[in-house]
Amino acid sequence: MGKITFMGAGSTVFAKNVLGDSMLTPALQDFEIALYDIDAKRLEESFVMVDALNKNINAGRAAITKHLGVAERREALRGADFVVNAIQVGGYDPCTITDFEVPKKYGLRQTIADTLGIGGIFRALRTIPVLVDFAEDIEAVCPNAWFLNYTNPMAILTGFMQRYTGVQTVGLCHSVQVCSSHLLKKLGMTPKLPLKEKIAGINHMAWLLEIYDAEGNDLYPEIKRRTAAALADPNTDDKDLVRYEYIRRLGYYCTESSEHNAEYNNLFIKSKYPELIERYHIPLDEYPRRCIRQIAKWESDREKYLSGDVTHVRTHEYASKIMEAIVTGVPYQIGGNVLNDGLITNLPRKACVEVPCLVNKNGILPTVVGDLPEICAAMNRTNINVQLLTIEAALSHKKEDVYRAAMLDPHTSAELSIDDVVSLCDDLFEAHKGWMPEYR
Repeated sequence: MGKITFMGAGSTVFAKNVLGDSMLTPALQDFEIALYDIDAKRLEESFVMVDALNKNINAGRAAITKHLGVAERREALRGADFVVNAIQVGGYDPCTITDFEVPKKYGLRQTIADTLGIGGIFRALRTIPVLVDFAEDIEAVCPNAWFLNYTNPMAILTGFMQRYTGVQTVGLCHSVQVCSSHLLKKLGMTPKLPLKEKIAGINHMAWLLEIYDAEGNDLYPEIKRRTAAALADPNTDDKDLVRYEYIRRLGYYCTESSEHNAEYNNLFIKSKYPELIERYHIPLDEYPRRCIRQIAKWESDREKYLSGDVTHVRTHEYASKIMEAIVTGVPYQIGGNVLNDGLITNLPRKACVEVPCLVNKNGILPTVVGDLPEICAAMNRTNINVQLLTIEAALSHKKEDVYRAAMLDPHTSAELSIDDVVSLCDDLFEAHKGWMPEYR
């Protein structure tokens, strides 16, 4: 018998995936599940859905509790073995809208804005103070719990927790476990399984360093041939051209989507070269559209979920598999976001890196990777610079530290002057009042 606490349980569909996976895992089926959120309506909806799921697929074995707001947070966490974090401070409206609309006034366009860029910086500044409160409560009432962080910006938030709290933390993303399979499917390749692959770097920019089929054949030469053909085809409808360009120019594919990676560098979204947007099929303002679609889908699915007509098939999410491995001792390998304690030797030690990790009764045990190819490390460092400076700003509450993080951001600095970077940050401080601490 143990306990799983889900922070941000109003993320109903994601809660269904993680907790449904847990209910389908024999070692976790009797765990107590505590749902926590600050939105009463969304918390109640998730509670109804999770309770129905428990009855439908778990014979009602799990005890489900719900906890609303700061006053009930410690009780939600008390005695937890695992804390799953899926919060979004400020939500789509108003904060995500603000992160897109204010930069547009300066001619700065974004695609996702949740991991890096000016949007990622301010999302981190809104979220870190909440994580400080979470950490204080965890250390007080469940000090041995594992904090499984799914909230973006992943490397900034996870790195902060690992460096400045006593909470056992790992960052988890969806992209590592589907990177190779999605690439091969898009390219029409059907190699003999299982694949042998090596992936390492940072979250959303970890590199597919090696990929072999079951017979030991290197798949990269054919991958490079097919992606080069897609890049050369003016009529292609392939939406992954940014990452194909990574393969052509840098030599390696990376884990996260092209719409994300288009804004992690100074190469693709350029007001001086608007034709690049069409050429590489870059979906500007994609995250707001995605949010609108998800909200609409939830509205259409709500009655079904709340009527009790809900079931589940175990997903590829890491959370339940990590819990299972720690509880049973049966080892499992993940791609985890951990502090770079000598793991990738040509990246900064303070960085949060994404590397293969073994999970067992001893917890989450990262693998030493050594040096990345220098071009991969160089690309990662441009993002790490912003991540580390944003953490520094969140600690200092100084505007000048936020300005510095924004000035070093590859996309922001490629588009805006220093004066405009400062002015944009000041506008965002004003627009986000009430959602983050005052900066001086």
